[in-house]
Amino acid sequence: MEGTGGKAIVVGGSIAGLSCAHALVSARWDVAVIEKSTAPSTTPSRTCSRSPTGAGLGLDPQSQEILGRWISHSQLRQATFPLSLDLNIMTDSGCKRSKTVTRDGNFNFLAAHWADLHSLLYEALPPGLILWGHQFISFQTHKDKSTVRVTCRVAKTGEIVEIEGDLLVAADGCLSAIRQNFLPNLKLRYSGYCAWRGVLDFSGKENSDLIVGMREAYPELGNCLYFDLACNTHAVLYELKDKRLNWIWYVNQPEPKTEGTSVTMKVSKDALHSMHEEADKVWVSQLASLMQETTDPFINIIYDSDPLPRLQWEGKIVLIGDAAHPTTPHGLRSTNMSVVDAYVLGKCLERNGLEGLEKALEEYQTIRLPVVSEQVLHARKLGRAKQGLNLLGEMQLEQRGMPYFDGAPTYL
Repeated sequence: MEGTGGKAIVVGGSIAGLSCAHALVSARWDVAVIEKSTAPSTTPSRTCSRSPTGAGLGLDPQSQEILGRWISHSQLRQATFPLSLDLNIMTDSGCKRSKTVTRDGNFNFLAAHWADLHSLLYEALPPGLILWGHQFISFQTHKDKSTVRVTCRVAKTGEIVEIEGDLLVAADGCLSAIRQNFLPNLKLRYSGYCAWRGVLDFSGKENSDLIVGMREAYPELGNCLYFDLACNTHAVLYELKDKRLNWIWYVNQPEPKTEGTSVTMKVSKDALHSMHEEADKVWVSQLASLMQETTDPFINIIYDSDPLPRLQWEGKIVLIGDAAHPTTPHGLRSTNMSVVDAYVLGKCLERNGLEGLEKALEEYQTIRLPVVSEQVLHARKLGRAKQGLNLLGEMQLEQRGMPYFDGAPTYL
């Protein structure tokens, strides 16, 4: 799309990268998104949730409003499920009884499946912006810092190609290779626990013993974000569009050894069997059965990092999304921070133009860095409290305790 700004190269075509593409197109910049996946995501298979894209997410009111500028509000509503209630309950694993600890009836989030939201964002973009099957290799700024050149490999042919632009946006995730160039000593912090995750499709089984039992044990399902706390562990449960239940179970354990750079793990039959046995001991029978009936659950290794000292360098390179603020998921911040990052960046570029690029990136950093730093640290404390690693009494359990819960600033 022809713009009046410069040309931006966005590395990473996840939700953060596509959000950035929308924001920059709105600011009348030309955009190229480099994505290593060879094709766009599709709505997840009814029989598989092993993929890291096979999980749910929550959208706060600010992100809903921003997303409504890029995709229609009606489309967003059709693809999501309302979460008007934030509920913390506590389960006694001995007698398998639960009681309500906190209840917030004015939550007003939306639940979405990652692939559903990704598809909406992708389909609403002008065609040709995403370079599928392009693996980022490196970048280099021109000697006079006038442009930045990105080198990548085309998966289909093995060809090495170079793309030149005025701005490089790193939307390449919590293990960002671009960030590593500027902060080589930054290490992700293992949280002390991992998360079992799964999505159960119950279409055609609405009256099954499992689903009837789940609605008896968790009567607010359908408009509620459930946090179920047991001794030194907790689970998350909510419904998704198209008759799906999303669940997460956080388990304290030593840091797993993994190959490569993924923060998700496939699980062995033995590990799955052990998880099922432990679920029977910890949770009410209905939740344990849900976990046992879910096809191919997977494990997320939970990391975050201390807040970064800065988000932009050389007046040409900027971080957004998990590259800018690796976070634990307990504050439902990852997607929401990414959407606001993209929107703020776009507005800063729109106000300052190509000639004011350095000023625009400084503005972006000034607006976003204090917010995301507080939110990352709050999510860390909340997760540790719910896992019994900090005193629970020191934390406000409701999501409303998150800094900037009612909306983060979007301009200076």
